[in-house]
Amino acid sequence: MRALRALCATLGGAAALAVSTVCPAEQWPSRSILVVSPFGGGTTMELVADIVLDHAGRALGQRFVFERQPGGGGTTGVVSVVRAEPDGYTLLLSSSLMNTAAILRKSLPYDASRDLAPVAMLGGQPSVLLAAPQDGFKTVADLVAAAKAKPGQLKFASVGLGSASYFAAERFRLAAGVDVQHVAYGRGFDALHDLMAGRVDFYFVPVPPALPLMKQGKVAALAVSTPTRVSGLPDMPTLSEAGYTVTPYLFWCGLSAPVKTPRAVVDRLNSTVNNALAILGVQQQLLEIGLLPSPMSADQFGRFVAADLAATIKFGKDAHIEPTD
Repeated sequence: MRALRALCATLGGAAALAVSTVCPAEQWPSRSILVVSPFGGGTTMELVADIVLDHAGRALGQRFVFERQPGGGGTTGVVSVVRAEPDGYTLLLSSSLMNTAAILRKSLPYDASRDLAPVAMLGGQPSVLLAAPQDGFKTVADLVAAAKAKPGQLKFASVGLGSASYFAAERFRLAAGVDVQHVAYGRGFDALHDLMAGRVDFYFVPVPPALPLMKQGKVAALAVSTPTRVSGLPDMPTLSEAGYTVTPYLFWCGLSAPVKTPRAVVDRLNSTVNNALAILGVQQQLLEIGLLPSPMSADQFGRFVAADLAATIKFGKDAHIEPTD
């Protein structure tokens, strides 16, 4: 009888444990879900997330609430999510900028591969290589030939060290083996203005702001930065097609969660986000701001982020980027 009681107690404890680990996932979500944006306001990432999560929230019956936590080069917001309760109610608006921090800073207060669980990929933003119209470049080969004929004289624009425009250009510079100058601008508008005026020679720009300038002949478009051609520019070659084996650079954004978030919650979030990305209206909205919807499973997204991190670290070494404190 004593043995039977002990067995019952053991089984009862196991059942209670099962209930405690399963029920939260089954009941989730019972309140609004916080999405932490680790950078300043007005970013493309926030706009993308707002479009997708508006539909996802309606499907889940709860709102996604954004909270900006800038600081520390984006690390402050990441740390707050890493330390949050892993219950599915705190998510990180993650992006390729999270990986670039690994080569721009000597140390990070977190290990993204161990401290964060990949949830869903929202999409990637391709860039197009634009050249100053005064230079007369028709192809990427023309640009490279001019750069090699005048080492250190051609200039490329970016919106700052660590930006998507900078990383795309630096990858191209390494692949082409050219010596060019970097000119950083505070705003993309200023960089485009100087490109059209011929004060800089080339600039990697997200597709939407580039399209009207291309149509008006104010800039020369030479190639896209993605591994495959962009649907909005079917006749525009990739850098690889142009003859330069470049590690493709795609500015991406997605959602991550504290690492111990229940898998059932992660999977439900993933399927809900992917369902939102499948809506034609959502796709059209994202394409209008230059983002290619990229639905993936949580595991696929995890592998994508890991591969991007490895490529970013290799790029940092090849480009001799010195991290700061």
